[in-house]
Amino acid sequence: MIFTSTVPKLAMALVAALFVAACDEIPSPTTPIDSAPITPGKPSSTFQNKAQAERAFAQVTERVEPVAERECRARTDGSNCDYRIVVDPDPSQPANAFQTFDKDGRPIIAFTIALINEARNADEIAFVMGHEAAHHIAGHIARQQRNSAATALVLGGIAALGGASQASVDTAVQWGAQVGARVYSKDFELEADALGTIISARAGYSPLNGAKFFARIPDPGDRFLGTHPPNADRQRIVRETVAKL
Repeated sequence: MIFTSTVPKLAMALVAALFVAACDEIPSPTTPIDSAPITPGKPSSTFQNKAQAERAFAQVTERVEPVAERECRARTDGSNCDYRIVVDPDPSQPANAFQTFDKDGRPIIAFTIALINEARNADEIAFVMGHEAAHHIAGHIARQQRNSAATALVLGGIAALGGASQASVDTAVQWGAQVGARVYSKDFELEADALGTIISARAGYSPLNGAKFFARIPDPGDRFLGTHPPNADRQRIVRETVAKL
């Protein structure tokens, strides 16, 4: 983004950006959700081979997808809750799962085949799937974009008002966008872990068993502006959420 506006217009943009950034809220149910106690399922058995994991993925999808869509409709107002769950079969892609959108705004949950093959049981697949579904329900992509844009405007505006060169302003904007995208990312991950726990439990899986996945992946630690929280914090959130169920 390049600043070409006058100072008054820039000031108005900064105020607007700060207002938008302050409006982020964790979504709450807009319609009643079944208040009956949730009993997480018993731990799933361990996969014996990759073929078993891939077959289980299809079964988990059949159970988790309708639960995620039901939670989405209950907790959002007008969001597209028609999830499409896909697998990237490229074996060269690292173990990963993410939430995105197609060109028509339909929410996509994507798994790489490596992640499916690294899962030890259906509970781990269900937990990851619930976690990614939760990112959409909580509107994390849009919130991250707003945070990124707001911080970019603020830092770029400060540089412009301080008389910095256009190149320096551009650098400040780029750096601000990166900082804004990361500043709440850990909170977003923990929010998704909590709601993902509920989704996988409502689908009949064991979130506690599913969250053991964190014990086997590299711990990102508590790095400044890191994108993910420490694994211990994520496991704690799952335990606390299950206790409330």
